[in-house]
Amino acid sequence: MTHSTTRPGPTDELPTALLIGGDRVSNSSGGTYDHVYAATGQSNATIELAGDIEVNQAVLAAKEAQREWISMPPERRRDLMFDLADAVKADVDRLSRLNVHDFAVPILMSAGHVMLAQEFIRYYAGWVDKANGSSTPVSSKFDVNLIEREPYGVVGIIAPWNGPMVVIGLNVAPALAAGNAVILKPSELSPFAPLRFGDICIEAGLPPGLVNVLPSGPEGGEALVRHPGIGKIHFTGGGDTAQKIIAAAATNLTPVATELGGKSANLIFEDADLDQAAFLSAWQGPLGQSGQSCACGSRIMVHDSVYDAFLEKFLGVLAAAPVGDPFDPGVMLGPVVSQASTTRILSIIDRAVEENMGELVTGGHRIGGDLSDGFYIEPTVFGDVDNRSPLATVETFGPVVSLMRFTDENEAVDKANDTTFGLNAFVQTTDLTRAHRVARRLQSGSVWVNRNSDISPQGPYGGYKQSGTGRAGGLEGLHEFQQVKNIRIGM
Repeated sequence: MTHSTTRPGPTDELPTALLIGGDRVSNSSGGTYDHVYAATGQSNATIELAGDIEVNQAVLAAKEAQREWISMPPERRRDLMFDLADAVKADVDRLSRLNVHDFAVPILMSAGHVMLAQEFIRYYAGWVDKANGSSTPVSSKFDVNLIEREPYGVVGIIAPWNGPMVVIGLNVAPALAAGNAVILKPSELSPFAPLRFGDICIEAGLPPGLVNVLPSGPEGGEALVRHPGIGKIHFTGGGDTAQKIIAAAATNLTPVATELGGKSANLIFEDADLDQAAFLSAWQGPLGQSGQSCACGSRIMVHDSVYDAFLEKFLGVLAAAPVGDPFDPGVMLGPVVSQASTTRILSIIDRAVEENMGELVTGGHRIGGDLSDGFYIEPTVFGDVDNRSPLATVETFGPVVSLMRFTDENEAVDKANDTTFGLNAFVQTTDLTRAHRVARRLQSGSVWVNRNSDISPQGPYGGYKQSGTGRAGGLEGLHEFQQVKNIRIGM
């Protein structure tokens, strides 16, 4: 790895107050949170946290704005969403910097998050004025039978700290296109870019209160989920939290859609382009967001005949990766999000070494020197890992990957599917027939062949098994935020 010195970063005004009904709200009932910039370990702002009072205020504001929104002609709502996409694109520099302040994601990736959000907003704007209902004949009757899709009203969207702008694209955009108002709850770890997005919604001409932004911790999240005025909840995050959300939502039988974790397999076949496979595996593994991604390909399964050759190339990519200041456009590897995450990840590594879960090939330590004040961990690779060990079954959410061998296609697929997760899978092969065959056998919501997980608005994204329910992207993503009504008119 090549290091660069970490600096505090550009002096940006960091939004810290809640956004409710078009107004900034301070002195909130949820208290405050001292936000720490992960690259330096230093506090960079004190933010307001929403509590019961603010959640109730936001629901009331959202209901009023949703009535105004749905009463507009479809072409007006469409044009306002196009204006919103343009406004996000125009503000990409500031939003990207705020995203770095949020969770120290390198600016190299941060700008991509923002541009992805505007692409989703633009895509879903195009669905607003398209027919989305149907009519079917009724057996032995001449009645008119209509199937309509209607908004839920007010939806709560709970975003994870590791990709709030991505979730704005994947979930907020289709929710608005479907005719809903939104209460967006970003994590207290990454509130700045979402709060700025809320301002942009108002600047673009959306009704005040149509998008409310309420950073909060678990208490505010529970208040949102339990509120009887919420028509649906969409949660992106971990499985343990999802269980608590689903249980809380059961109070009002509020429907919940989820996009949860992963322990994705990355299959490297003997005919793969090893140089490409090594780079994709490094980027999709320990380098991209320091492994803090639900799409992380943390189980790298390599055909025995090319295992050693692949490992050599893979380690070479990791060794050359620039690490350091997230605001440096050349940096690929930034810190993990917090001291708590640092402690947790290092304890996982230590346990794996102590219990001999695999050979520690490289990494395993916190990075010192000029980066010692930040939460930096070396890219860590374990070789010859048992697929049933905790190292291969429990989501690490850090720059840690496991390598294991396979001897034939059936073994590779069986090992890949031997997990409780099913969000992503990756296949590296130059054999087109094998690519089709293996992709269909993998138990995963998305399969990426010879590429990274490049989410696009046209493609539905979501998980199998314990990686969640529902889809984001495509027409399927729009339908997540619509409920179906049948109207039958006797003739």
